Amino acid sequence: MSEEFKSGFISIIGRPNVGKSTFMNKVLGQKIAIMSDKPQTTRNKVQGVYTKDNAQMIFIDTPGIHKPKHELGEHMMKVARNTLRETEVILFLVNVAEEIGRGDEFIIDMLKNTTTPIILVLNKIDLVHPDQLIKQIDVYKDKLNFSDIVPISALQGNNIERLLEVIESHLPPGPMYYPADRVTDHPEHFIVSELIREKALHLTSQEIPHAIGVEVEKMKAENEGDKVHVQATIFVERESQKGMVIGKGGKMLKEIGKLARVDIEHLLGSKVYLELWVKVQKDWRNKKNFIRGLGYKDDEY
Repeated sequence: MSEEFKSGFISIIGRPNVGKSTFMNKVLGQKIAIMSDKPQTTRNKVQGVYTKDNAQMIFIDTPGIHKPKHELGEHMMKVARNTLRETEVILFLVNVAEEIGRGDEFIIDMLKNTTTPIILVLNKIDLVHPDQLIKQIDVYKDKLNFSDIVPISALQGNNIERLLEVIESHLPPGPMYYPADRVTDHPEHFIVSELIREKALHLTSQEIPHAIGVEVEKMKAENEGDKVHVQATIFVERESQKGMVIGKGGKMLKEIGKLARVDIEHLLGSKVYLELWVKVQKDWRNKKNFIRGLGYKDDEY
C-alpha cells in the first residue's frame, strides 16, 4: 500500500533580514522571493510550493515583523498575523550570528498563545562557532515551547533536508493543492515587479528603499517565440528620489533594467525586452488604494 499523501501550509516568520527569502529560494531551487540586505523587503505573503512524491508543503513568507510606522507597515503586520492563523506549522527563523533582540522577543510574545507546532530554525550557522550555536539554543529553548530546534545555513543549504523532514512529520494527510510542477501561486506580473524592485533596492542608496514600489503594466509577446515585452513603472515618493533612481544620464535605471532582465528571462524562460519608467507618487505608502494597485492585497484571508 502506498504511503498516505501529506500536505499543509507553513508560515516562515522572523524579524527582517534573518534569511527567510534565502531559505525559501534554496528549498524551491529558484528565485521567487526577493532578497535584499535592506529591511522590509518582503511586503506580501509569497507562497512557495515544494512538492515531493508523498508530500506538498506550501510556504508562506511573511513580512519581517516590526512595529508599523505607516499604512504599508500596518498592512504588512496584518498579513503576518493573519498568516499565522492559517497554517499547520510555523517556522521561527532567527539569525544565530546575532544576539537575541527586541524583535525576536516581540515575535515570541506573538507566538505564546499558539497551539500550532513551532519549529525554531537557527539560520546562518556557517557564520558561528559550534559553541556559540549551543549557547544560542540555550537562550531560546526556554522562551517558548518549540516542537523542534533545527540549525541550518539557508545560503549554503546545510541541514535543509533535515528541516524538510521535520516539517513533514507535522503535516496531516491532505490533498495536493497545486500541480506538482508549480512553485508559487503568485501571478508572474507580481514576481516580475518584485524582481525589478529587488534590483532597485540593491543599487540605490539607503534613503530610498521603502519608497520604491513597482507596477508591471504590460507583459506579453506578440507572437509565439517572440521576446516578451515588459513595461513597468518604478514609483518613488519624491522628485529627489526620482533623480537617484534614474541616475546621471539614465545610468542607474539602465543598470536596474539590465540586472532585472536577467532574472525575468530566467523566470519566464524566454528573451525579454524590458522598458522602465520612474514616476513620483507622493506619500504612496499611506494610500491604501494605491498600495492595493501595486498588488499588495489585504483581503486575501
